Amino acid sequence: MTANLPESCRQLIDLQRGVLARWQAQGVDLGWSTIRWQLDSGRWIPLQRGVYATFTGKPSWEAVCWAAVLRAGPEAVLSHQTAAELDGLTSARSPVIHVTVPLSKRAISVSGVRLHRSVRLAEARHPSRTPPRTRIEETVLDLTQTVKTIDGAFGWLSQGCGSRLTTPELLLAALAKRPKVRWRDILIAALGDIGDGAHSVLEIRYVRDVERPHRLPRARRQAKVTRSSGRIYLDNLVDRYRTCIELDGKAAHPAAERWRDRARDNASAVEGLTTLRYGWSDVAERPCQTAAQIAAVLRRRGWTGQPTSCGRSCPLGHS
Repeated sequence: MTANLPESCRQLIDLQRGVLARWQAQGVDLGWSTIRWQLDSGRWIPLQRGVYATFTGKPSWEAVCWAAVLRAGPEAVLSHQTAAELDGLTSARSPVIHVTVPLSKRAISVSGVRLHRSVRLAEARHPSRTPPRTRIEETVLDLTQTVKTIDGAFGWLSQGCGSRLTTPELLLAALAKRPKVRWRDILIAALGDIGDGAHSVLEIRYVRDVERPHRLPRARRQAKVTRSSGRIYLDNLVDRYRTCIELDGKAAHPAAERWRDRARDNASAVEGLTTLRYGWSDVAERPCQTAAQIAAVLRRRGWTGQPTSCGRSCPLGHS
């Protein structure tokens, strides 16, 4: 369908998964009469206003993304959930395409697209990836601002770092450049915890709601332990008092995983490690009671400190 087009035009079409915008035509030596003939003959089909598929049949998802971002203009980029999908940050398909445009751009309506505006789009744009999209750090931070709860924000930070697509240091640097950020101080603290080894929302909540506010001895995160059976990693290990705090955020724990957990706990006991295992409700709903239990075990293991109350309703430190 593109054999008779200029070479520069064919290369651009190939790059853009078979999609071309009318505003790009002059730059690749393509006249409007040629575009009109391709459309009238049915060889090309409109995907958005002024944006065309140079093929027939159902367009791929990437072609749909290209059409959306090209319709929004030369400075537009894919962002939020759509950029996250493109970069492998999530596999969940958003029902709409997310596109960010400069704040100065006039309002337009794009079918199937949710438009966002940014005053710092040039800085947020990835310098080379196609389709045009935000940098992964910007994508992660954008998503932390769209969720309703701080746990949802923690989830995006954990996903970005846990997938090794970015790092706490890069996210902190990007965060510092944003003039307005909801939950800024909490996100900064959470990135510090992720940098120390907290891998999940539950692990961040444990540090934030159980260990730190109650002044429990600081555990080593993702502590590497070598055994005869191989190398394992413990969620939180208080080395001096030989106590391990394991966190399980799964609502359902398959039998095979329960067996592995039990085997690991038993092996730890043989080596003199006490293992405490907590789930989401223990950390998120009963943090003070969980802290009290951990403190009691640590004191029996030799800790001479005193846990601290985290507030008026907290029973710790009032006795």
